[in-house]
Amino acid sequence: MLNPRICLIIGVISISIFPVLVKWAPVSGLTSAFYRMSIAVIVLLPYVLIKNQLQRPDRSLWLPIFICGILFGSDIAIWNLSIHYSNATQATLLSNLSPVWVGIASALFLNDKPGKHFWIGTIMALSGMVILMGFDTFTQMRFDKGFLMALTSGLLYASYMITSKRVLNRMKIVSFMVYSMSVSSIYLLIICLATGQQLWSFTPTIWAVLSVQGLICQLLGWLTISYAVQKLDAQRVSLSLLSQSVVTGLMAWLFINEKVSFQMIIGGIIILAGIGITFLKKKTTS
Repeated sequence: MLNPRICLIIGVISISIFPVLVKWAPVSGLTSAFYRMSIAVIVLLPYVLIKNQLQRPDRSLWLPIFICGILFGSDIAIWNLSIHYSNATQATLLSNLSPVWVGIASALFLNDKPGKHFWIGTIMALSGMVILMGFDTFTQMRFDKGFLMALTSGLLYASYMITSKRVLNRMKIVSFMVYSMSVSSIYLLIICLATGQQLWSFTPTIWAVLSVQGLICQLLGWLTISYAVQKLDAQRVSLSLLSQSVVTGLMAWLFINEKVSFQMIIGGIIILAGIGITFLKKKTTS
């Protein structure tokens, strides 16, 4: 593996493609979430079996792995659904509150109390998020079903980061990914079948987009992010993922001609600066 910070950058770029691809593929959020997980598992499982890298977890890890699979699958599904009930901006904003939850949970459950650099960086990055999203987003925010679902998505995401950190400290990344994504795939398949979602008869273009979601957005993205979680503080990794909105905005501008305003550029710069501040403590004490 590369330097964990480089892996984190690769992971952020990989998962940032997902929102753009979702717009290209006219399938439901639940269907997209299912194929994102299942395609990644189908590709990764043969590799770990051939390489004999599938580690059998200790008995005490089975429950946390199962919980990780449910948490991540629920996060993806609820985030996608929240967009339909409200809008992508509100859903993204509320989901990106997860660094705050991760910081609090790390102090409570991981005995890893965030220092002043983390909280300064968090406040700065969230301020940048406000600027990037626009003040009207807050003044016009509706506290409806979409709001509650997006807020829940952020809590689920933070819970996943904390739980996966504890598991990754005790087992190989590829093994954890196989087990966790398998749980997510089965869980999402049951939900898709129960709600009557379309799962086949797609055009070749849609299958190609779903494959990219599984291989790049999920497999490459979360292998590298999981490595970063294993090597770095969970709260710093979570905060760094705020930069996803910056990268997604750039990709949307390049590939689907979405406008990028001066306000968004300033907000993005502030977000990245805030993320950088959270790493100062580790850099100065090394």
